[in-house]
Amino acid sequence: MTIRWTLALGVALGVAFTGGARAADKVTLQLKWVTQAQFAGYYVAKAKNYYKDADLDVTINPGGPDVAPPQVIAGGGADVIIDWMPSALASREKGVPLVNIAQPFKKSGLQITCRADTGIKKPADLKGKTIGVWFYGNEYPFLSWMSKLGLKTDGSPDGVKMLKQGFNVDPLLQKQAECISTMTYNEYWQVIDGGFKPSQLVVFKYEDEGVATLEDGLYATEAKLKDPAFVAKTAKFVKASMKGWDYARKNPDDAAKIVLAADTTGAQTEKHQKRMMGEIAKLLDTGNGKLDPKDYERTVTTLLTGGSDPVITKKPTGAWTHAVYDAMK
Repeated sequence: MTIRWTLALGVALGVAFTGGARAADKVTLQLKWVTQAQFAGYYVAKAKNYYKDADLDVTINPGGPDVAPPQVIAGGGADVIIDWMPSALASREKGVPLVNIAQPFKKSGLQITCRADTGIKKPADLKGKTIGVWFYGNEYPFLSWMSKLGLKTDGSPDGVKMLKQGFNVDPLLQKQAECISTMTYNEYWQVIDGGFKPSQLVVFKYEDEGVATLEDGLYATEAKLKDPAFVAKTAKFVKASMKGWDYARKNPDDAAKIVLAADTTGAQTEKHQKRMMGEIAKLLDTGNGKLDPKDYERTVTTLLTGGSDPVITKKPTGAWTHAVYDAMK
């Protein structure tokens, strides 16, 4: 008994003197899409041990065409998700109480890319044309833009015909549509790789057209944010993630290599990821990821003016918080 007691005392003292063996706080992040440089900051933070240094054990779950982040977090499969604000606010109105806790992306990368040989030179020239549009929440900025231009989206002669676009650029390459949806950091370059020169394309950026909405924000649920311990843990996560984004912006090639190492599918190439990271860097908030209320209000206004199919029917309340940012300080 004496030997056992002595051993137990020794273990207890060892734990006391080493600061204890408390496990790191676990955080599960659900991405909006597959592993790529669009999410480089998080992979960098993990690879560079920024999360570990913050006493965090972070799991990054890739997304895909069959993964809806709002559904994942509603089902308890993630602590934090990455989503575009139109999707997040639509989910909130439908009963999933998502709250924006940080906004690493300041600018939108969404744009419409058209073949120049169609004669399209300005937005008004889109009338009567077929345009590839992503749905599942990504169509709302486009609907707002068409409403702003006074163009119907029902395929009538005085409007445009919307082609439900898959996650590829085939409609443009195969001339099924005069224009398609592209991201500055991804599909646009797929068009270039498909044989087009920049001079053969006309691009309309949503940022330039005044209908840009916020993309790639970090969201948690209202219920979890009521827990001070969760807010403190999430604050460490956001701070470490922004450190990862800062590194990725300053070291795009290295960040691309880190992403490639994390891609278990082997689907990505170094050339594409380096190019993507260079474009992503142009969209990032150079600060600490604190959401600018003006950007939020602009997004809400755009969504409420989506013509006959607005993404939200009323102005949201409680859809964002600076509580996590305040805890970071």
